[in-house]
Order: sequence, then C-alpha cells, then structure tokens
Amino acid sequence: MSEIGRILVVDDELQIRRVLRATLTAQGYEVWDARRGDEALNLVRAERFDLILLDINLPDISGIEVCRSIRTGFSVRIIMLTVRSSEKDKTAALDAGANDYMTKPFDTSELLARIRAHLRRPRVTTSDIFVCDAFVVDFSARIVTRQNTKTELLPKECQVLRYMLENRDRSLSHRALLQAIWGPDYGEQRVLLRAVIVQLRRKIEPNPRRPRYIVTIPWVGYRFDS
Repeated sequence: MSEIGRILVVDDELQIRRVLRATLTAQGYEVWDARRGDEALNLVRAERFDLILLDINLPDISGIEVCRSIRTGFSVRIIMLTVRSSEKDKTAALDAGANDYMTKPFDTSELLARIRAHLRRPRVTTSDIFVCDAFVVDFSARIVTRQNTKTELLPKECQVLRYMLENRDRSLSHRALLQAIWGPDYGEQRVLLRAVIVQLRRKIEPNPRRPRYIVTIPWVGYRFDS
C-alpha cells in the first residue's frame, strides 16, 4: 500500500477529477479536488497538501498562474497534468515552480510512480529562523547575522532569500524568481533581480566576490547551494 499523502486535484474536467479521485483514494491517499484556479488557491490556503496535480487549462485563471501563486507562499510539490505537450508550455510550468510535468492521456501506473517518488523526497520549508554554518536569518525581523554582525534585510531581499531557501539546491531561472517575487509582469526585469542578489551576497556571503551560497547558473539564473 502507498504511503499516505494529502493530494489536491485541480482540473476543469469532471471525469478526470472522478477518475483521479477514485484511483488515488484506492491507493490510500486523501484526495481533494477543484475545478477552478481560485477554488484551488482557497483550498491551498485552508488545508495542508503534500502534492497537487494541476492542469494548465482552467476556466478562470491559467494553471501556470495558479502554480506561481502557490510558489510565493507554499512548498507543496506540484505535478502539472495537462494536454499541452509543447516545450514552451513545459518550460513555462517549470519556470513557474512546478516539480514535474505529464501530458494527457497519461499512464496511471507512471503517474502513481511519480507521485510516490515526489512524496519520498523531504518537503523543504523555511521557518522564521534559518540557521547555517555562516549566517542566521530571522525572517520575521528581517535580520541576518553573520560573524556576530546584524544587518537588516530589505523586504525584496527577504522575499528573494526565503524563496531561494525554500527551493535550495534547485536552479531557478531569472524569470521564475522575478515573477515569484515581483509578479507576472516582471519576467524580463533582470536588473531588479541582479541588484537584490548583489546586496544579498554582501550580507550573507563570507566572500561576496566568490559566492558560496547564492551561485550563478550561467544563462539560466541562480541557485542556493546548501
């Protein structure tokens, strides 16, 4: 029997929701479902889910936007499950923060295998206090302490650092970071992100010119190395 998990299915097709609910319930999962993006976001705010199966084509807002909104405040695992199969759609979903991408029609055994694989991975969360060997961050006070020196984090610095810590050891594109923090209209404003990264490195890195934690991924973006 599969390990127990709480799964939200977001799809505008009633038959897909019924099939997935029956399949997942039979495997021992607790299952919720939503037809619209706003319903899904309300459920995510009200309940704790371990994994979300999310369609791109929703009747109110795009599943990409739903994924991006979830990523601004929650570390739940997200698998996009959609009829869209283009590389452009897949890239957009991954940039928005999806952990995986499957196209319809899908093989049920493969979907269940992917769900089990994602649920085996530890959930990465960031509490109000983050401690590592070189610095300590108090997110509620927006204070970083390094070598017994306290430095204030500006609001955007705090948001970027929290988002990177929640996705640590994962390469994040410029677009994903910008849209997660500044919003969907800022995907190309790299100068904003670059300025924040420079300031963060000055505040947390032992040697900002040779970053140990916030590393640059050439032509892609950044990664927080743990």
